Amino acid sequence: MHLELGTTRFDITHRAVVMGILNRTPDSFYDQGAYYDFDAFLRKAEQLVADGADFLDVGGVKAGPGEEVTEAEELDRVVPAVQALAARFDVPLSVDTWRASVARACFEAGAVVGNDISGFADPDYLPACAAAGASVVATHIRLRPRVPDPDPHYDDVVQTVCDFLAERAKRARDAGIPAERIMVDAGLDLGKTEAQSLVLLRASDRLAELGYPVFLSASNKRFLWALLDVDRSSAGEGTMAAHAIGIALGCRVLRAHDVRNGRRVADVMAAVLAAA
Repeated sequence: MHLELGTTRFDITHRAVVMGILNRTPDSFYDQGAYYDFDAFLRKAEQLVADGADFLDVGGVKAGPGEEVTEAEELDRVVPAVQALAARFDVPLSVDTWRASVARACFEAGAVVGNDISGFADPDYLPACAAAGASVVATHIRLRPRVPDPDPHYDDVVQTVCDFLAERAKRARDAGIPAERIMVDAGLDLGKTEAQSLVLLRASDRLAELGYPVFLSASNKRFLWALLDVDRSSAGEGTMAAHAIGIALGCRVLRAHDVRNGRRVADVMAAVLAAA
């Protein structure tokens, strides 16, 4: 299996690629705006690349509830950031947005991936990605971004998520995006309880059966804080365990805050899988 991000092609038969997370938000759930300052943001990007990031993801609006961020404000946060990264680093760039207009502006600035946690709710999103030759991440969410979902119910969470992602991936193919440019993400903690997120992580092999690169977004998520009974800054060991389990079950893209250790887990797992 291969994954294409712009002009870069990865063999993901055994090796997982690692995405470094860059938040251009003052209220990120994890770093609480530590890299909102532009110089701090660029220093963080340099660190992530040095630590082994295969590509970088820039987000200007957090997924959870918070103050409204207008389209103009999101554009102001992410477009200059993408431009600066494209000028400094020779790695593919992703934009974490559910707005087609923001994705389109970032593709013009140098991004090659549209990472959309809304499941392509904006009808112009996939056409914008197809026109730019961009890759996409199809993510399951029960409601929509920024909306609280404290008590989600599913008759069968795994089947529901798999059906949703299969349908969204088909939409992407129908829009003209090839399978090697389509990633699927279960959306851990997005409209899921901690227990549901654990079930979905354990069922990563079911997602892999859909035939697309599986994108694992477990890094420092709430279900790990709850499992370990720690605060959000202390779930590093749980994150690495989740990465290893996910890779063993077929995940091939790790969204990571801690790229250095994520890269190490991915490399060890690649050697184990290749040995088999």
